[in-house]
Amino acid sequence: MRAGAAQNDRMLNDWILTGGDALWTWIVLPVVAVLGVYFTVRSGVVQLRLLPEMFRTLTNPAPKGPDGRAQSVSAFGAFTISAASRVGVGNIAGVGTAIAVGGPGAVFWMWLMAFVGGASAFVESTLGQLFKTRDADGFRGGPAYYMQRGLKARWMGILFAVILILCFPFAFSSLQANTISVTVATTAGVEGGGLAWGVGILLAVLTGLVIFGGVRRIAHVTQAVVPTMALVYLLTGLVVVALNAERIPDVVGAIFTDAFGFNEVLGATLGTVIMQGVKRGMFSNEAGLGSAPNAGATAAVTHPVKQGLVQSLGVYFDTFVVCSVTAFIILVTGPDLANAAPGITLTQEALVASLGSWSNVLLTVIIFLLAFSSILGNYYYGESNIEFITTSRGVLQGYRALVVLAILGGSVASSELIWNTADGIMGLMALVNLVAIALLSGIVWKLLADYLAQRRSGLDPVFTRDRLPEVSGIECWEDERTVTGVTPVVKA
Repeated sequence: MRAGAAQNDRMLNDWILTGGDALWTWIVLPVVAVLGVYFTVRSGVVQLRLLPEMFRTLTNPAPKGPDGRAQSVSAFGAFTISAASRVGVGNIAGVGTAIAVGGPGAVFWMWLMAFVGGASAFVESTLGQLFKTRDADGFRGGPAYYMQRGLKARWMGILFAVILILCFPFAFSSLQANTISVTVATTAGVEGGGLAWGVGILLAVLTGLVIFGGVRRIAHVTQAVVPTMALVYLLTGLVVVALNAERIPDVVGAIFTDAFGFNEVLGATLGTVIMQGVKRGMFSNEAGLGSAPNAGATAAVTHPVKQGLVQSLGVYFDTFVVCSVTAFIILVTGPDLANAAPGITLTQEALVASLGSWSNVLLTVIIFLLAFSSILGNYYYGESNIEFITTSRGVLQGYRALVVLAILGGSVASSELIWNTADGIMGLMALVNLVAIALLSGIVWKLLADYLAQRRSGLDPVFTRDRLPEVSGIECWEDERTVTGVTPVVKA
């Protein structure tokens, strides 16, 4: 009976994997590449040209409301919510998987994906800000909202919302929980379900305590956890790289050589190398996927372009910094990629080889906190889209309970089927979002022109909806006072 069930699971997994690969190869990858290049050219390479503006806007405080409190989370708070989802399993286990399957060359394609994707991230998060709506915690928005308000296609918004809910708070969060469970078990040297259930119950309780507190509590937790753990991980990685500094030229050479198929590892074809880089890059930095705009829309900023720039910076931080550190941690130790297992194993082995067995404990703590913050970020994405479909308090509470159960289930389940399913769903989600932002991108270019014109005049840009009278469906951005929290001074 068990053998038959295992065979059925394997058949289902193979079927999902085959379908997902076909979807990515023939549809998603060409769309991602073509639109990313188009957005880059049409925006005048905004993701590079306005890099200084990204850092400047990141520190802008949230404007005050009539009660003297911040209208919502700040630009940095929204940045950390999106980073909470981005920085996690994808940066550590995902990069290890890309290298194990596609070799060092996959890292190059992750980098290229991040650069091109920076323009897509700018477009989608700017739109998320423009078409946001108010709620009890401040603001909410995202692709479902700009599909309804900008494209007048509520059906499309509902379709996207359903796909996102299946993908992020359930599938991806289950993977995060599973990675925590596996890492703890490996470090403790314990096999069996008892420890996994213990980890799962702990994660479920912690998740419940935070998510029933609302978006402000999520932002408060992630603002503390993400920067701290990312810094610890980055410093650890730099130590590993420094200890193996003589290997850096060889690693850089391998990344660029293998990227174009001149020395494929494991007999990987050029297509496999590119696909692994693009898929794991999108899973990690989420550029163009449609997830980050849900976080970006929560920010109280004075111009939609500001949050578009901040979210582009998030893509760079995730890939060029965190993912690159993981790649170098693995590659400078000269691993045997011919027998490498996908997942977090490569990173664990590389750290132990350089720093000793104690580093496994450190990695376990880092994984626990980064993956937990990802669970919180994923949850918020789902909440925002639940509220798009229905305002029923009972549905929202039921959703929260299901998320907690998914965390518990993910901690004790096998991740292979969930991972492959999530890859397929992620591809569908990206397609729906990319079509929408392509159709709405003309609005973004007008917003960008307005932002740059104000900056050239020496102003801190402020947007009000009367600046785009031809665009309907904009709920917020009523006037300068409501946007900035300051009553304009009328000159005599």
